[in-house]
Amino acid sequence: MGRLDVGVQVGQRAVVSIRSQTVAIPDPARLVHLQFRRFAGCPFCSLHLRSVARDHDAIVAAGVREVVVFRSPATPLRRHYEDAPFAVIADPGGELYDAFGVGSGARAVLDPRAWAAAARGVAVMWPRLPALPANGAAMLGLPADFLIGSDGRVRACHYGVHADDQWSVDRLLGLARLHA
Repeated sequence: MGRLDVGVQVGQRAVVSIRSQTVAIPDPARLVHLQFRRFAGCPFCSLHLRSVARDHDAIVAAGVREVVVFRSPATPLRRHYEDAPFAVIADPGGELYDAFGVGSGARAVLDPRAWAAAARGVAVMWPRLPALPANGAAMLGLPADFLIGSDGRVRACHYGVHADDQWSVDRLLGLARLHA
């Protein structure tokens, strides 16, 4: 499937988190920030998700449910995100990635704008660096962010052009205020 645009209606789906909790997308009571990440233990993803975890109370207070999808099986995701304050979804087959038009490409890691974040992420994760995934789409995955209203309409979206190109928490909170 191709990329989604603002205003597109997404179909109702129930996904299961790595903690076996059912997550409704869209959520009938609040906005959903659906973010697509690369793979379990990805240095870019881990660094970014630290800020999401740190500011999770502010995200919830803004009326947003945080849902993070990885192109990895649940077992390695539990190693890194078992205690995450948000829902983490394992999608090793990439069905959600396909449904939302989230792609991959060599530019994910070759873009110089991503290199500094990679170095910081590796430094933070040093004792727990993962093995590289066998799945090329996960290794070369590009991030994407969607803000989905309780009616299922995409309120805002961003398709990253390199591995460290995603909404900051401040950007997410600003979008939540705009679309509350």
